[in-house]
Amino acid sequence: MTGWVVIAGLGPGNEALVTPEAQDALDQATDIVGYIPYVERVEPREGLTLHPSDNRVEIDRSRHALEMASEGKRVVVVSSGDPGVFAMAAAVLEAVEHGEPDWRDLDIRVLPGITAMLAASAACGAPLGHDFCAINLSDNLKPWDLIEKRLKLAVEADFAMAFYNPRSKSRPEGFVKALKLLQDTAGDSRPIIFARNVSRPDQTINIVPLDKATPDMADMRTVVLLGSSLTRIIERDGTPLVYTPRSVEK
Repeated sequence: MTGWVVIAGLGPGNEALVTPEAQDALDQATDIVGYIPYVERVEPREGLTLHPSDNRVEIDRSRHALEMASEGKRVVVVSSGDPGVFAMAAAVLEAVEHGEPDWRDLDIRVLPGITAMLAASAACGAPLGHDFCAINLSDNLKPWDLIEKRLKLAVEADFAMAFYNPRSKSRPEGFVKALKLLQDTAGDSRPIIFARNVSRPDQTINIVPLDKATPDMADMRTVVLLGSSLTRIIERDGTPLVYTPRSVEK
């Protein structure tokens, strides 16, 4: 087979954060597949066909990409951030596992990108500087009970945390419940960071104590970072610096 599929991350928004490796794949592609806003980030050119689709058709999108690659096309499946973090890499591989046997022989590559939690962390220092976990707060693909269990255990283990998809118009109550659970379980004023449109010109970084945080501080353009009990704030003019020390007293 001469076709290939590349699953590439376009970074959090700033075009300077698209890796040269991902850009090279885009330059070689005959077809781009992805969620509408991410496909819109790809510059149209002669010989390139764009295939935008809705947000909840990941498997259909993946099958389409694999079918085109089987026909000899060079296909890039685009995600924002990193394609392996709550994005299209897992969906494409799921389609391969349950799809046509010949798809397993395709040239399939996953190219890393800069995901939103890393861009947000860098924007305010190093809140993810020690052990941390990332949790997707959307219950579209998993039950809410599982999200609550993971939140409780992560607080008990004293991880710093990154939260994706915190609050949308269709499910605003989810972050209300998540934030209350975090406040009740942690029971302290560790810093929580609301990074909206991170890396873009209208980026905002809001750092507040956990016990003063309110649900309306987040939306679907926000990645939320929660420090551990050890996370520190260095006050200064402008945005404070936040970091989680790499050492823990024995």
